Amino acid sequence: MLVDAAPNDTGSSGDGTASSGLLVLAATPIGRADDASGRLRDLIATADVVAAEDTRRLRRLADDLGVTIGGRVVSYYDAVERQRLPELVAALEGGRTVLLVTDAGMPSVSDPGYRLVAAAVEAGIRVTAAPGPSAVLTALALSGLPVDRFAFEGFLPRKAGERRRALAAVAADPRTLVFFEAPHRVGEALAAMAEVIGDDRPAAVCRELTKTYEEVRRGTLGELTAWAADGLRGEITIVVQGAAPGTVPAAPGADGADPRKAALAAVAAAYGLDRGAVYDAVVAAKKAAAAGSGGMGLPPRN
Repeated sequence: MLVDAAPNDTGSSGDGTASSGLLVLAATPIGRADDASGRLRDLIATADVVAAEDTRRLRRLADDLGVTIGGRVVSYYDAVERQRLPELVAALEGGRTVLLVTDAGMPSVSDPGYRLVAAAVEAGIRVTAAPGPSAVLTALALSGLPVDRFAFEGFLPRKAGERRRALAAVAADPRTLVFFEAPHRVGEALAAMAEVIGDDRPAAVCRELTKTYEEVRRGTLGELTAWAADGLRGEITIVVQGAAPGTVPAAPGADGADPRKAALAAVAAAYGLDRGAVYDAVVAAKKAAAAGSGGMGLPPRN
């Protein structure tokens, strides 16, 4: 079914039909409360249901904006996202306007929202957005790096091997890369980027965007790794320049003098393995081949 919402539809026609329901994804400030749009203020005051990632933050935001929340407030965070779907879809099908907000920025961007949007679309409910602040776009604009083409990679995996594999998959991407990272892991993330992508790749670390202690530190991944070694505080967005056209970043540990070493380093980075383990696997494979059976025993690449 094709569903189109009129530009000024508020979802409050009052006829009780399913077509009158409206889901609104609203961006909330990423730092300064006064970055909130007038439309966000109106929606907080008039929506029938407000689904919030953190209800306490919602109430604090409403207080900062001088707005009274007009509808019912329900929590909507990762752990309860699935169980809340039937309740929210039922409200939408009953003609209600449901406002979805997260702690900061646009819902669904590394935050809850995708499942509700998908369920609403499946049910033929109208979905729209109240655009506003975005850490991704703000960091891109401030980074000083090319922004004509970019890829948002979200949060890197926490485990070192998985993180290296994720970085190896984008190391040769010519687009500017944007990552979110927790402050207590940013040092490890930058070190992994320098190792896998290349310590001479230009990048920027954007911290506490739009807030009092906003900081944008620009340099190579190697320089930024050394700068962040003692840890950082606040909300972090990392922007990394894409690979130069027609080039592939040097494999970690490859010295260019021995192609076998470079190959071992590249495979180790791609699979998140120690180079010694890759070497041992190669030796074992050669022995097995000589004995009439093949196979290196490397894990399948995702």
